[in-house]
Amino acid sequence: MKKLLLIILVLVGQCLYSQDLKPEYKKFIKTFIENVKNDRKEEVAKMIRYPLRRDTPIPPIKNKVEFIKRYNEIFDEELKKEIVNSDPAKNWEQVGWRGIMLNSGTIWFEEDGKLKTINHISKKEKVYKEKLIAEEKSKLHSSIKEFKEPLYVLETSKFRIRIDDLGNQKYRYASWSIKKSMSEEPDLILKNGKWIPDGSGGNSYFEFKSGNFVYQCYIIVLGQSDSPPATLTIYQNKKTILEQNAKIVKE
Repeated sequence: MKKLLLIILVLVGQCLYSQDLKPEYKKFIKTFIENVKNDRKEEVAKMIRYPLRRDTPIPPIKNKVEFIKRYNEIFDEELKKEIVNSDPAKNWEQVGWRGIMLNSGTIWFEEDGKLKTINHISKKEKVYKEKLIAEEKSKLHSSIKEFKEPLYVLETSKFRIRIDDLGNQKYRYASWSIKKSMSEEPDLILKNGKWIPDGSGGNSYFEFKSGNFVYQCYIIVLGQSDSPPATLTIYQNKKTILEQNAKIVKE
């Protein structure tokens, strides 16, 4: 889900920033295509930027050994066909500083030839994802067991916050004091939240309203060297009454 949100941000500006590939980029793209075509798992593994994230809550791939072990789960026939049948001059393009993408963002490479993102989920991964979501739901308080997909678990110095996708572009905010677990009843539950992109760098925030209070969870993808991964800001009558840095415990 989060990958799809980021793809939306990229495609909005694609027409302004996309350009033909430089010869040096075509070279490593051709190598990648040949490696996939011939199932050279070890060679493909060398081209990955780790950790390689997968759809939440599927754990990321941490290293080459793990990638080779999970290779067939990711590179199913559908994905391999798209890669092998692609033309570096027609199906791959550079999108500004964001990198080099296949078609509408199925795969993203960095300019140094490292693969950073695969926006494809195989049938095996879908089954695994559903299993993990079911397991996660079983550990939550009954009031928040129902959702389409888990998105984030954030922790500030005072609060533990969970954001879930309820479907139909609706999001839920649940929070506890930091000492409580998510198996306990949340101190606060807010529904009908919105996801709002902020610029084209991947930053975005979730906004939830309750009376004259507004709760914003800002996710920082592109920030300064000292930027936190996320922030929590609470407004009352448009006045900031609380602002805390947050770490992303789960995404």
